[in-house]
Amino acid sequence: MRILVVEDDPKISEPLTQFLARQCHVVDAVADGSAAFDLACGFVYDLLLVDIGIPKMDGLTLCGKLRAFGAKAAILMLTARDAVQDKVDALDAGADDYVTKPFDLAELGARVRALARRTDVQRSPLLRHGPVLLDRANRRALVNDRELDCTRTEFAILETMLRSPRQVFSREMLLERVKRLGTETADGTIKTHVANLRRKISAAGCPRPVIETLYGYGYRLADL
Repeated sequence: MRILVVEDDPKISEPLTQFLARQCHVVDAVADGSAAFDLACGFVYDLLLVDIGIPKMDGLTLCGKLRAFGAKAAILMLTARDAVQDKVDALDAGADDYVTKPFDLAELGARVRALARRTDVQRSPLLRHGPVLLDRANRRALVNDRELDCTRTEFAILETMLRSPRQVFSREMLLERVKRLGTETADGTIKTHVANLRRKISAAGCPRPVIETLYGYGYRLADL
């Protein structure tokens, strides 16, 4: 899973991040709610571990804003507050689980695995952006119900961008993500693959460019 740890105490965040990484998770960590909101809106996370008492935007406010934004990631609250009303407030704000400090890493790991199982059941295999629909389960890409004849690399690029629709991707970032998805390509050919994707999407009947170029930065999905 890709996990975001939101905790301002390094004595907690550092061992927690190391523990999760040893469990083969991809882990990012930030120390305040504002930075967490920006990251969670720009990237696709499976799980957020959020301390309630963080600076700039407290955990309850962060949780509520993410749910209002439409974030689907599971949220596990970490806090020293153990009153029943505190737990109720966290769950009402949109949290999926609640752990009080100090906590045992083994128990936390079990809760993370439980949320992972729940998330796997709920996660849709479909990704959509405007008229583009990606069916990951059946490896199909469609535009207005017309199937695209995508190569594995083109499909991987499209999946990467649709998973993080607000992210700007440099060619180097796309190359790294594509390799993680199991395809082989070279940095110099990313530009060619993106050009081929644009051509195929346009030929399938999309009247506006789906992938736009930010010169000097890379590519992102266009607003449709």
